[in-house]
Amino acid sequence: MVLLENRGYALPAARLGKLCVGGPISLLEVRFAVAASAGELREEAGLVVSPGLVPSAARISRRAARHAEAAAAYLPETYRFVRRLVALCPYVLSVCIAGSLASGGFRETDDVDLNLVVEDGRRHLAYVAVNVLNLVLERSQCFPLVRQDEAMAFELLQSVPVFGTGFLRQVLAANPGLSSAFPQLLDLAAPVEVLPRRRLPTALFPAALDRPARVLGRCAWRYMQWTRRRSPEALARVAFVRETMRPYTLFERS
Repeated sequence: MVLLENRGYALPAARLGKLCVGGPISLLEVRFAVAASAGELREEAGLVVSPGLVPSAARISRRAARHAEAAAAYLPETYRFVRRLVALCPYVLSVCIAGSLASGGFRETDDVDLNLVVEDGRRHLAYVAVNVLNLVLERSQCFPLVRQDEAMAFELLQSVPVFGTGFLRQVLAANPGLSSAFPQLLDLAAPVEVLPRRRLPTALFPAALDRPARVLGRCAWRYMQWTRRRSPEALARVAFVRETMRPYTLFERS
């Protein structure tokens, strides 16, 4: 529940049971836990929430109900974008859709978030290529991951792989702490696997390009933050993602 509510959303009892730490539990077990929680959990507007989230439950439920319609207009374009990205950027090893488009509750004003794994020395090239990223990891950072905690495992569980699913399975095998927290990760599969017809040669993107890309990317990141300065919700979302994903964040505030 803490992992969910830190992200500002809640789930119906049936879906919550599938996302429990330690593995899925039945709907009956979820409802028994709610009944036995002495008021620490309750069902409100069809969602399991803590008392602090009760006032927001109806709003979250309405947003979730509109997810399918809103996502349907964006998913095809997201797949096309990923196909172009992996064709033009051969250093990209895997791509997952993240954020609300993956977890539910997507609306037209939301960003489309992506998580990437790239070849070593190409993190900033990837950011410059597309700055709608939640997380960019290099290959060597995955073997092993510094972090194998519940929050990192939940980020992977709530994302939807669309390219490089085989590589992601290798990452999971090399980092057993992730599947220890959420055994559901062992069933990782891509509902749609994006496969480009051809990719540019990797030699076109030497690691030496990453240094100037870092400078350009930092400028772009600062400008994006400046454009969001009047949106507390957007700034809070960025701050949460950065705090959650440390030490893998690309740029610090300075």
